This record gives sequence, C-alpha cells and structure tokens, in this order.
Amino acid sequence: MEELRWQVDDLRGDLDRPIVAVAYRGLFDASGAATAAVTWMADRFDAAIVGDVDPETFYDFTQERPVVKFDDAGKRRLHWPANEVLVAHGDEAPRDLVLMSGVEPHLRWRTFAETLVEVVGHTGAESVVTMGAMAGMAPHTRPLGVVASSTNPRLAERLSLDRPSYQGPTGLIGVLHDALDRAGIPVISLRVSVPHYVPDTPNPKATRALLRRFEQVTGVETGYADLDGPSAEWQRHVEAAVNVDAEISEYVQRLETEADETEEMLPSGDDLAAEFEAFLREQDRPSGGSDPS
Repeated sequence: MEELRWQVDDLRGDLDRPIVAVAYRGLFDASGAATAAVTWMADRFDAAIVGDVDPETFYDFTQERPVVKFDDAGKRRLHWPANEVLVAHGDEAPRDLVLMSGVEPHLRWRTFAETLVEVVGHTGAESVVTMGAMAGMAPHTRPLGVVASSTNPRLAERLSLDRPSYQGPTGLIGVLHDALDRAGIPVISLRVSVPHYVPDTPNPKATRALLRRFEQVTGVETGYADLDGPSAEWQRHVEAAVNVDAEISEYVQRLETEADETEEMLPSGDDLAAEFEAFLREQDRPSGGSDPS
C-alpha cells in the first residue's frame, strides 16, 4: 500500500508476539486522553519509529493545517499531520508493542483502515487494542470507568468483555473494527468516560484509567501509577472550580450517587491477562496443527 511508508523491512522476525495499540486525536479522544496513553507507552518503552502513513490523501489541510517550526539548528521545517508506527520492546513485558498515534483522517476512511490491517501483517501482531475517550456522566471524584468491548464473540466471552450493541452513524474506530473483523484480527476497544462538565483540557486521570485497563487486559506493565500525582492535582483543580458553583456542585453529588450505586466488580488484572494469553494461544493452534476434520 503506497500510503504506508516503512523505514524498516518486514518486522515479523524481530518482534515478540506484538500487540498493536492505536489512538487518534479527534472525536474519540476527549481531553486527548487516548493519544496521551499511547504517547505515554511510547516514551516509557523508548519506542522507535519504523513507518508512517502519508497524509496527502487523507486530510483536508484547510482543517488540519501543516505547521512551520524551527529545528534545533535554526532551520525552518514544515510538519504535516503525522500518523506514525512505532515499536517498543519492554524489558520484562510478556510481548512487544506496536504503537500508532496520530490525527483522525477526514477522507478515505476505508483505505486508512486498510493501513492498520497492513501494519498487523507487516509486524506479525496477534491482536489490536483501540483506545478512546468520550465525554460522559462520570463524576471527577470517582475512578473514571473504562468500557472494554470486542466484536469477537469468543474473545468477549473469554475476557468477560461487553459486546457492542450500538446501531447508527459511526466514526473512524467503528470503521477500523470492521476492517479488522473482516481480516480475522482480534480487536479490543477500550473507552474511558471523561466528565462532560470539565473543559476539554489534558486529563491525566483519564489517561491513567486507560493505561491501567490496558495493563489489566494485556499484562503489559504501563507504569500507570506514575500518573497518581498528576491525576490528584487535576482533581484538586476541578474540585476548586466545582466548589464555587453551587448548582454544579449539587449536580456532581447526584453523579456520585449514581456512580456508587452502579459500581461493578471486575476480574483481577492477572486473571484478565491470563485469559487473553490463553485466547491468543488458541488462535495459533489451527495454523500449526492438523485439520481436526
């Protein structure tokens, strides 16, 4: 595919059973929480760029304009909207990571989705996890819930994930899941609920929630606890703003009551990661074994 430009040849022999984690800035990235989670993992594991998606055919540059910056040498450089492919080798991680984070395209979503399918094939990845954030009825004083779902019935049952039930207009993530499903690639969606009454500014608490859930499902240690301090600071700022508005304060109290009444118990991280590993091992068996018929 011409739109996908590789800096490194076939990576399948260089990576250890990788998982692809993706997030895109746009409608499905409230407060930038999802793209921040992918960037966090890229920085933590010192990920290296191995490819990118040519932006030329996917963007309306009157909406997503290129940016001019000066580099360290003082030379003027033009930066186009970037969707980069990075690989990360965790020292003690059960598997390697392929990370994709960028800007949601305006055009040719079907072709853009096929670039993700090609990334899976080029890297030998066993599964994909999409990460997103949406404004919801979550109170800022409670842990921000993350919905984990899969359109793969066996994977959803194995990990006790939700099955998508929505019908209607969809976004890029829905198109990506459709392309991955048709290619037979297991995919999990993680979506954090961000308090809708908080301005759309960086939200480390939401990013922490996504990283924690990603670690629970995959067994890859993300270091999400390092965001405890920034998360607490964010909550203190929001609390100060809420306390000066009696109407908002009362509204948040109602949200807290609803959240406490609907709190659900989730399987432990170790249990989820073990089930995920077992599912992926089972996926490999037909290709290596004899035909059961």
